[in-house]
Parts: sequence; C-alpha cells; structure tokens
Amino acid sequence: MTDRSTPRQLADAYVHELAALDPSVATGLGLNPADDRMPDFSPAGHEARNELARTVLQELDELEAASGEFDALEQRCATLLRDRLGVQLEAADAGEHLRPLRNIASPIHGARSIFLMMPAATAEDWGVIARRMAQFPQAYASLTEALEEGRRRGLLSAPLQVETVAGQIGEWIGSGEAGATSWFHDFVTRGAEIAPELREDLHAAADAAAAAVAGMQTYLRETYLPAAHGTPDAVGRERYLLGARRVMGSAIDPEEVYAWGWAEYQRLNAEMQQLAEKIRPGSTPVEVMRWLDENGRSVEGEQEVQRWLQDMMDGAIEELDGTHFDIAEPIKQVEAMIAPAGSAAAPYYTRPSVDFSRPGRTWLPTLGRTSFPVYDLVSTWYHEGVPGHHLQLAQWAYVAPQLSIYQTTLGSSSGATEGWALYAERLMDELGYLDDEERMGYLDAQMMRAVRVVIDIGMHLQFEIPDDSPLAPGQQWTPQLAGDFFKAHSGRPHDFIDSEIVRYLGWPGQAISYKLGERSWLAGREAARQAHAARGEELDLKSWHMAALSLGALGLDDLERELAQL
Repeated sequence: MTDRSTPRQLADAYVHELAALDPSVATGLGLNPADDRMPDFSPAGHEARNELARTVLQELDELEAASGEFDALEQRCATLLRDRLGVQLEAADAGEHLRPLRNIASPIHGARSIFLMMPAATAEDWGVIARRMAQFPQAYASLTEALEEGRRRGLLSAPLQVETVAGQIGEWIGSGEAGATSWFHDFVTRGAEIAPELREDLHAAADAAAAAVAGMQTYLRETYLPAAHGTPDAVGRERYLLGARRVMGSAIDPEEVYAWGWAEYQRLNAEMQQLAEKIRPGSTPVEVMRWLDENGRSVEGEQEVQRWLQDMMDGAIEELDGTHFDIAEPIKQVEAMIAPAGSAAAPYYTRPSVDFSRPGRTWLPTLGRTSFPVYDLVSTWYHEGVPGHHLQLAQWAYVAPQLSIYQTTLGSSSGATEGWALYAERLMDELGYLDDEERMGYLDAQMMRAVRVVIDIGMHLQFEIPDDSPLAPGQQWTPQLAGDFFKAHSGRPHDFIDSEIVRYLGWPGQAISYKLGERSWLAGREAARQAHAARGEELDLKSWHMAALSLGALGLDDLERELAQL
C-alpha cells in the first residue's frame, strides 16, 4: 500500500486512485498508456469520484490531528488539497455535474479530446485507440444519464449552450453527404497506415463513435433542448461565486472586481487610442486592427502558420533560456498544433504528460481561415507557449518529484495558470519584444481580458452598465449588449466574439480568472521587490521567476502571499 503519512503522499495517492476511477485523468497524465477505458460521466461515476474525495479529506483531517503542525511544504499541499476537493464537493452538492453543457472543456468535448492525448506511434498504440474508440458510445450514454438526472431534478444547461454544443458536434461528423467523413474516421486513417491489420477494427470503432455523436446531437435537439427552454443564461450570484472559487481558489467581492475591471478597461482604452494614433493617425484602435488585418504582416496557409508558430516558440526558448529563465531540457520541446474542427474559437494549450513522453502542445483553431495576421498571434503565443502556459506547466511537471503530482497537475486552477500566462504576455512587452503592430495585438488581448471581467460579472449578476460607458449607460447587461460592447473594443473577428459570449455564459467565473490572476502575480512581484529593497537588495527577476514557477498550484490568495516571500 502506498505511504500516505504526509499531505504530499496522500495527495499523490489520491491522483493514482482517481486515475483508476477516471481514465481521462490517467491518459492526461500519461500514467497508463494501455488504458483503453472511456470516462464514466454518469451520476454513479461522479459519486465514486466524490466519495474518494471525501475519504481523502477525512484522512487529511486525521493526519493534521496527529501531526499537530505540518512544515511549510506539506502545509502548502494540505491547503491546496483541502480547498480543491472541498469546492469540488460543493459543486457536486449543487448538481453542477448534471448541467455540464458549454462550448468548451465539457464532457462532450473531453470524450473526443482524450484521443488527442494518447500515444499513437505504434501498432500497439493504435490497438488501444481502437478498443477505446469502440467504447465511445458508452461514454455518451453515461453522459446522457447525467443529463437526464439533471432534467429530472430541474437542473438544466441553458438553451444557448445546448444549441451551440449540438452545432459543434455536428461539425465532427460532417454533412452525411457521399464522400464526407467524420473526425473519427479522419483520425484513424493514420492508424490504418501504421497497423493495416487493425484497419477494420479502427473503421468499425470510428463508425460507432460517429453514430454516438449523431445520437447525442439528436438527443440534445429533440429531447433535452425542449426541456431546457426557459433556463436563463445568467446563473445568478450564488452559482457565480461558486464558479469563481472553483476556477481561482479564491473568493471574490464581485462589486470590487467589477469596478476594478471597468477601471482596467478605461486605462487600456486610453493606451490603445494613443498607439492607434501612432500607427494610423486619425484612426480608432478597432480601425487600426481592421487595417492590420488587410495590410499588416500575415502568414498564409494552415501548414505555414503551424510552422511559423513552432519557430516562434523555439526561438523564444532559445532567447529566454539563461537570460530571464533557466529552462530545463525536457521543457524545451513544445509542439504547435492545429485544433480539430468543431472546437471553440479560442486557442488553447495541453500540458505534457508527467514523464514528458507527450510534449506540451499549443492549439490554434483556424475556423476555416487561411490567412493569419501576425499582430494578434505573437502575444497570444507568448501566452499559450513560452513564456506562458508551456513554461509554467512543463516546469511543474519537471519539479513534480520535489512537490507532488497533485500540486503540479490536478490541483491547478485557472487563476494561477491563466494569470501567469497573462503576466507572461506583459513580461514580453516589458522586455521590449513587441513592435508597434504586435503591441497593438498585446493591448487588444489585455483589453479582451478586462472586458471579460466587466461583462462576465455584469451578465451573470445583472449589474448596471457604468454611467460613463460609451454604450447603453445605466442599462442592465445582456448577452446582446455584452457582445456589442466587446465588438466595439476588440480587433477579434465577430464569430470569435460570439463564441466568447457563449463561453462566458456557460462557464461562470472562468473569464475573470485571467486578469485577476495577473493582478495577483503583479502584486506578488511588487511585494517581493519591496521586501528585497527593505533589505538593501535588488530582486533578481530570473531567480524569482524560477522560484515562482516551482511553487506548483496555489489558489490566488495563497499565491500572492507565497510570491511576496520569494
């Protein structure tokens, strides 16, 4: 039996026991490459995972009672474990797992994404994929059980989320016309080349998965959607505050955060106007970005932009290593990928396996585009790749033996990770890496995150639009007004912004984690500077960065305190 006599040992035992219950955890962490199970999304499956969490929390109480006091390293893990499992159980009690539909990071998407994380180099690997894909229908059947229990209890996802998800998964299975193939059939093509003897098994598994997706689409549109009519898009204060704690590991004062977000919007708007005047005198920021879309530097072609992003990340690693960071060898591999069809509009990152056998990857949704303006890619890939998500999350994997697997994987929350990625964008601006075009893209990304704070809280808590707003002052935020406001202050395509509004409504509290996380990182850095200055020292930013990136996961309140002490 695994030793469980310290919080870190207990946390790691929890990871392995959860991986035994949830194959998506095992595959995500690379713990069991031969695992061919699909996740169980049913109420019973959720309850098994929740019962494990309760058991671990009880063991943690017993450890604390027996030890009296943990040392600082163990206490950090104990605090994280208690917070993360505690809020998980609160969400379960509220029935959040019974209304999980949203256009990003939902069980609908997770059931497909698991295949993108699997080893796929050998015939043996593709045998595992074939067996798992053949079980895809069971995963969607278990999700239907959860949705039906939610329907029975009156806990339903809003119609906007249902309609959006149904449309997304329709893209996975294609038009149904002669010659059209599903994402699953396209995915297994390479497996049939590597292992011709598995061709029939792989094709049959793809048939089963595509049929399950078609069945889910029919269920969502014909059974679930009529029941969901009348469910509001806004979740209200109680659910919103719970959602915010789930993604940030910190409680918020929504009125204070809303006012701060509005002040950030005003600050950034003024800065963007100044830069717009410099680039195109007499133009607004949005007009400048529309001009850059047509006349700025761009990369043409999907394969070309994939190579360009790869070169950009490789170059950033080479330039930053030894100057602003000390980057370990396993971290120097990161892959630029094109996101599969039917993804949400936002780029994203997937972390490496714990043994680095699967590298970290950045993903670009192309949304049918073939031309990619550079100005809005550079800052985004500093965010997703290096020095953003990849540098942080791969560093966590690298230091996991000194912390715990839990602190460097499952215990993470969006505030600390998205906050670091936004801080990484700012850092590259501070270091002078951005020219005027790229800086407009950076400020646009910052503006998007500030607008997120305002409209996410505004829509869900139905706050009034500030009196000095250029749009609808004094009115109550609605999705329509939120979209109009966003479009008036962003260079992003309108279909991207529409997707973002759906995302915020379906994932309450997540959108604010970026700017609030960055606020904590900046506050922690400034507190560390002041502490060093009080001792007559100058803060060594490279050392501070590496120490900060080696803390592992923390909620925002704990993060800020720890950063100040480095």
